[in-house]
Amino acid sequence: MQNPVGWFEIYVQDMARATAFYEKVLLTSFESITDPTDDSVQMMAFPSNYETYGASGALVHMKGVPSGGSTMVYFSCDDCAIEQSRVLDAGGKIEREKMSIGEYGFISLVCDTEGNMIGLHSQT
Repeated sequence: MQNPVGWFEIYVQDMARATAFYEKVLLTSFESITDPTDDSVQMMAFPSNYETYGASGALVHMKGVPSGGSTMVYFSCDDCAIEQSRVLDAGGKIEREKMSIGEYGFISLVCDTEGNMIGLHSQT
């Protein structure tokens, strides 16, 4: 069965601040992409490899679309406590520290600099 999630977007109010948060917490980098129908939309795409498991997505700043939505995105980690340890220094907030979810591993729930809650998930 194919992963049913094809794309996600995390809406932000301050692209530079949000990009810095995710780069610091997830130790990743972004690629600027454009919306072919609206050049006022700013998008910074997470790295992706369409040959491997997982969905890709982007940070998006779009006029009239608020951040702090209600969709939860979980980022895969080797140990979610490591990424959680970077959240406060990156300007975010920890909602729930690393906790067991039984046979499914562990999660941490954190808020980014834009008020979006995200999940960090690991097996250990």
